[in-house]
Amino acid sequence: MTFAAILSASRASSDSSGALRASLHFAGQTLVEYQARQAARAGADRIMILVSVITPALSQAVDRLSADGIAVALIRDMVSMVRDAPRDADVLLVADGVVIAQGHFDAIAERDGNALLVTDDSRASAPFERIDAGQRWAGLARISPDLLFGTLDMIGDWDLSLTLVRAAVQNDARRITVPQDDLLTGRVALVDGQAQADLVAQAVMSAGSLAKRVRGLAEHYLLCPAARLFSPALMRTQVPATQVRVAAMALGAIALVPIELLWPATGFLLLLVALALAEIADRLDELALRAPPAGWVAFVVPFFAVGGISLAGGSVLATCLALLLAIIQLADRWQRTGGARAWMIFTPASAVVLLLLTTLLGATMMGYEVAMLAAIASAGAIILRKAT
Repeated sequence: MTFAAILSASRASSDSSGALRASLHFAGQTLVEYQARQAARAGADRIMILVSVITPALSQAVDRLSADGIAVALIRDMVSMVRDAPRDADVLLVADGVVIAQGHFDAIAERDGNALLVTDDSRASAPFERIDAGQRWAGLARISPDLLFGTLDMIGDWDLSLTLVRAAVQNDARRITVPQDDLLTGRVALVDGQAQADLVAQAVMSAGSLAKRVRGLAEHYLLCPAARLFSPALMRTQVPATQVRVAAMALGAIALVPIELLWPATGFLLLLVALALAEIADRLDELALRAPPAGWVAFVVPFFAVGGISLAGGSVLATCLALLLAIIQLADRWQRTGGARAWMIFTPASAVVLLLLTTLLGATMMGYEVAMLAAIASAGAIILRKAT
């Protein structure tokens, strides 16, 4: 069953009375944009952002969300809410300034009818709204259409989120209790200033990988760990993933120059750095809850690597190796590797690492022969394991 989401974006930040909590920078975007992407990832098919004033930051956030295919609209009054809210589907209610782990979004999304994410009353949960003597609202709720429109009919100038939560409590909504560890580690938090948002973002980004998928040999054991190490620092300095990806493309093109000048080791080293930057760009997209590119943009740097391998070898063997690596790269990026393990997928990055080592040892030709055997074995493993 589909559902919509209502996000609140009207409370002022503690940094300035003219700034909104929703406009705080979080994971490379505004906080409300991050919340909208979480709701969309959980299954919301439309996002309504309830605002008191439309600011440039909110308008730009809506533009970015729309460009990524997320249906979003700004709602300024109850009349618009009554008109735009779905009458045949539940809504996911997200509090103003709240940061909640994606797992809790998914848990609420799986429920039907009224449900509340709550936390036991404690010092750690003090910033959240109290709903009874022992618990507080943790900032996320699922509201049925009957309860939503019944509340809208009598709400007047009251606070929509808190009024809906109180109505849900009175209607004995099911409760999902957040562990206290989530509050202490920042997986559930209420932020009202940029410094606090930065601390919570750091906790969220260090919590582990956001996307679980099999990667190639070099990516899994070398490039992905490097990306996990460096991407949080780049995210905190607000470096966009697009800029990192463009830098990777430029460096990949530059790497072909020393290869053409018969300095293959330098070229392979530059290609490896370019591939690492491309992996970091993908990681930045994942941290911001954006899907990494799957079109031609995703293959520019790997194909520079393939071209460099062919150019450095200058033989039929090198050209055949490059073509086979290109096919494996497509299978890896499009997740068509069947049940192959990471160490079975010999990608262009894996070949670059191998050729860099053998070139430094003065055994370039042997490196190409070993790389060809590894690529053939990798293609065989992908085909045969997928067939079974």
